[in-house]
Amino acid sequence: MPNDWHIAVSSDEIPSPAILLYPDRIEENVNRMIAMTGSAERLRPHVKTHKLAEVVKIQLKLGINKFKCSTISEAEMLAQAGAKDILVASQQVGPNAERLVNLASWYRDIRFSTITDDAETVGNLARIAQINNLNLPILLDLDVGMGRTGIKTGGAAITLYKLINQLPGVEPIGLHVYDGHLHDSDQNERFTKWQKIIDDIQSLQNEIDSIGLTVKTIVSGGTPTFPFYAKHTKHECSPGTTLLWDFGYAEKFPDLKFEQAAIIISRVISKPSNNRITLDLGHKGIAAENSHPRIKFLGLNDADAILHSEEHLTLQTNHAENYQVGDLLYGIPKHICPTVALYERAYV
Repeated sequence: MPNDWHIAVSSDEIPSPAILLYPDRIEENVNRMIAMTGSAERLRPHVKTHKLAEVVKIQLKLGINKFKCSTISEAEMLAQAGAKDILVASQQVGPNAERLVNLASWYRDIRFSTITDDAETVGNLARIAQINNLNLPILLDLDVGMGRTGIKTGGAAITLYKLINQLPGVEPIGLHVYDGHLHDSDQNERFTKWQKIIDDIQSLQNEIDSIGLTVKTIVSGGTPTFPFYAKHTKHECSPGTTLLWDFGYAEKFPDLKFEQAAIIISRVISKPSNNRITLDLGHKGIAAENSHPRIKFLGLNDADAILHSEEHLTLQTNHAENYQVGDLLYGIPKHICPTVALYERAYV
């Protein structure tokens, strides 16, 4: 790729801050995902990273038809974009249970599914689905070590799986496994911890089989463990960051080779001193949950963030003299997923 790949032809006309997406690079990343799994059929990419129908359509064009999302709004976007199989990977409580069932009722040619780790919640969902003449596929959400959501493998998981099978309006189709706690930079260490998860899942599946029920689908992992699940043909893989990439994952997981496909543009709005420039890129334009650097500006490697507030980012750099008020900078975010969520639109 040329070093100036990020330069946008119409950048002078784009208000800042803004997010730019590069479709050719997104397509390259999707092709790499397919190559790693050996088939588009084994992919169920997460849309939380981009939340965009245009990115979904790139994947549809390349043969991916199954997707994972976190919210009803994302599920609505997927349905409108033409997805045929949508997993809402968060437990649907309160009004969202009815929203999901309504969505599945409106798009009866699309296969909607969701996850659960709670008997009362899935019972309520089953009741609403039955009223609407639906049989909603359910994946048992497993806690494999992260401690955020899910049920531990073992007797309680078997009991809940049996209950789902007995409820009219829902159907147990498999397991949902998210191992977001596996963030070891060393690939071998990550693999060793992942192998324990695989063994536990296989044991649970064997127990479910032994009581006469079936695990048809296992949706597993995020981005860090994607290479491992990609070689494990019983699992559908659900990476998300791989589509747009960011420098946080690029540095932490050097074994994962994906292209940066999203850039934030910002402009110099002040030069408060000889070695400082202030940009129009505050917390409202770049994810701020991580420590600095939260963004790396291309061609400005020595920049250190000195101040960061809602609308401003002040950088200290020995190259401040090279920039004038109004000049444009291109930067790669540290964490792309929450950064995308800050913008109403993206530019290509």
